Amino acid sequence: MSGPFELIGDPALSRFTVDRREPLRGDAERLAALWPKSRVVAVDVRGRALVAERGTRLVDRPATDFGDEPPASAVLLGEQDGVAYWGVPLTEDETDASAPDARAWLAPDLTDEPQWLDLRAVGALLDDTGAGLFTSAVALFHWHRNARFCARCGSAAEPGKSGWVRVCTRCGHEEYPRTDAAVICLVHDGEGVNGERVLLARGTGWPEGRYSVLAGFVEAGESLEACVAREIEEEVSVHVHSIRYLGSQPWPFPRSLMVGFAAVADPDEPLVPADGEIAEARWVSRADVRRAIDEPGSVPDLLLAGGSSIAFRMLQSWSRA
Repeated sequence: MSGPFELIGDPALSRFTVDRREPLRGDAERLAALWPKSRVVAVDVRGRALVAERGTRLVDRPATDFGDEPPASAVLLGEQDGVAYWGVPLTEDETDASAPDARAWLAPDLTDEPQWLDLRAVGALLDDTGAGLFTSAVALFHWHRNARFCARCGSAAEPGKSGWVRVCTRCGHEEYPRTDAAVICLVHDGEGVNGERVLLARGTGWPEGRYSVLAGFVEAGESLEACVAREIEEEVSVHVHSIRYLGSQPWPFPRSLMVGFAAVADPDEPLVPADGEIAEARWVSRADVRRAIDEPGSVPDLLLAGGSSIAFRMLQSWSRA
């Protein structure tokens, strides 16, 4: 008999290959030397970047297209093989308003030609380098847009250290990128080692038939395991046990770190969806989950989380255990 299931691969947005070590961010001399052959990923105000080859290649541009030195708004994403990678945010005027917005639950129409798509749409399709660069850029630009003023005195704050800090222009207080911890848990029925059914829920405002595992934010003074138990009880009135860690993934919408767990619950406990938060909750068999993943649309009223999410990797791994 096999043991408890584990993730069968890294979650899509947990992949990266570039060197992200902090010292380079403040090394002005080295960055200046690297700039002429650096590459730049441009991200528009909707969080989209240019991708090509059916969403598998992140399109970057020569740094010199953006000037003789990094723009003030640029962020250093890392270095690889002597090449520095930067992100640059585009303005509203530079954003292609005609390009359709991607939705987490809709698969985009992919082409070989460059097209503006967001991280949810292509995070699972990009290679490790592209996924890591795009994820870091989106996370940093979300933070910069919401950290323009000092948290201590309210004065304007300016970026420093290649986009990895904001410094107050009045009191000198430094602010660094923030991440909000959230748990996400695959709850199964405990039959055998890995269960035969999984608990899925549909959030209010989601399309009919769209389901995922349960998740929620960690509160101040709360452990991750305590958050798992509290959130599941709050959302569907079910008690869980045997909580164990699976893996984690950044989810920069706008700044979450999703920490994945598995847990066990009694399927005979009544499911009571939280009013205003959960529209529906149900137990689903392993066979149906696997079919829904392998052949999307083949199981009536069961559309699962997209491939860019850790929820997808968790369900995929459990369904194959």
